Amino acid sequence: MIRKVLLLLPLLAGFAFAQNRVYELRTYTCNEGKLEALKTRFRDHTIEIFNRHHMESIGYWVPQDGDRSKNTLIYILAHPSREAAAQNWKEFVADPEWKKVSADSEANGKIVNHVESVFMDPADFSKLK
Repeated sequence: MIRKVLLLLPLLAGFAFAQNRVYELRTYTCNEGKLEALKTRFRDHTIEIFNRHHMESIGYWVPQDGDRSKNTLIYILAHPSREAAAQNWKEFVADPEWKKVSADSEANGKIVNHVESVFMDPADFSKLK
């Protein structure tokens, strides 16, 4: 019995940790003709750098309709807490690889025109906690 409890403790601790996560919804509006460059930067570099800085990618989307389908990338990250999110972003923007990737990808002009960030807590009935 004690063995079973000891085996369950790490799982329960992980579940409790996951319950306290904060989600960040980010919407990037690109300059004209730059959405593919942004998607390439995420696909080839950004997500890997996020992982190193404890930023968990939940998903990435491009709107289906209208002009936003040509210039918008929407994604959700998970962080252990709001304070951790601030620290994660601070470390991310200071990362030498990110600085190089960002500069290299914008050699032919700035990619992103506007970024919107919204921090969210899951509702009590959400499957995602």
